[in-house]
Amino acid sequence: MRSAVLGMAFALTAATVTAGTMVAPNPAVAQEQRFVTIGTGVVTGLYYPAGGAICRLVNRSRAEHGIRCAVESSDGSVFNLEALRRGEMDMAIVQSDWQYHAYKGTARFRDEGPFKNLRSVFSLHGEPLTVVARADAGIGTFQDLKGKRVNIGPEGSGGRIMLDTVLKAFSWTVRDFSLASELPASEQAGALCDNRVDAIVLAGGHPSGAVQEAASACSIALVPVAGRAVQRLVGDSPWLARSVIPGGLYTGVPEETETFGVKATLVSSAGVDADTVYEMVRTVFEGLDDFTSLHPVLRELEPEAMATEGLTAPLHEGAKRYFKEAGLR
Repeated sequence: MRSAVLGMAFALTAATVTAGTMVAPNPAVAQEQRFVTIGTGVVTGLYYPAGGAICRLVNRSRAEHGIRCAVESSDGSVFNLEALRRGEMDMAIVQSDWQYHAYKGTARFRDEGPFKNLRSVFSLHGEPLTVVARADAGIGTFQDLKGKRVNIGPEGSGGRIMLDTVLKAFSWTVRDFSLASELPASEQAGALCDNRVDAIVLAGGHPSGAVQEAASACSIALVPVAGRAVQRLVGDSPWLARSVIPGGLYTGVPEETETFGVKATLVSSAGVDADTVYEMVRTVFEGLDDFTSLHPVLRELEPEAMATEGLTAPLHEGAKRYFKEAGLR
């Protein structure tokens, strides 16, 4: 499907050129520089290289469109959304749930009120709820966690927030575990492999360093988080999406694992020039094979999902124009 969509985009471009007289690029337009800054996350995380991949692709064709793209490290989604609101960034990578809350003025953004100028551009990789069990713990499904020792993570962490959400969907509480520890991410793999807990819970993109650490120290299994309760949860929560962790990423886990989670999304504001956003979206989507090769977390991206999933704020006009041309929305 990816090749069909990209072929359609190239056909549209060719048709536009041949429909009239072929005109050489205007040197004045080609040389006009437009600067775009993308807020990401900490340099050791996944948002920073994802933003870097966007800028790398855009900067390769800078002579064609005049856009110079740069990434900026940051403290993550909430920081990025606040900076966008103040006009200190042009674009940012944020979690889809925080995109939703910022646009609606809920949760952490209740005091600031709705960010009505927030605009979605496209989605990136999934950040699924990931349940890692020791292979000998007898845990094959999420329901098998009842009565087990589970590290639920620190309060406020991404994994803990998503776990609380799914527990509610199953009508469970943490008291359904025989132990609910709150060890930080740096201690989870050791606790699992030392048989101090039976399973650990985290959230984030894959491949994950935390999961790789556990898989290198003991035999693990990734536990599916699926079923009717999860289907209802995802259906009722526009910031969530079904997710599949590919098989073969971790030692001893050859099969894919079904789960759900938030999406990493690229957002902007209504005040950013529509032609600039259009060119950046076009460059990424028409170069998607190159883009997905720039980092493992981007490897599974597909254009249809990028144009639709996790985008709870209105589409930016530039993105909307490209998606319409490419037949994606």
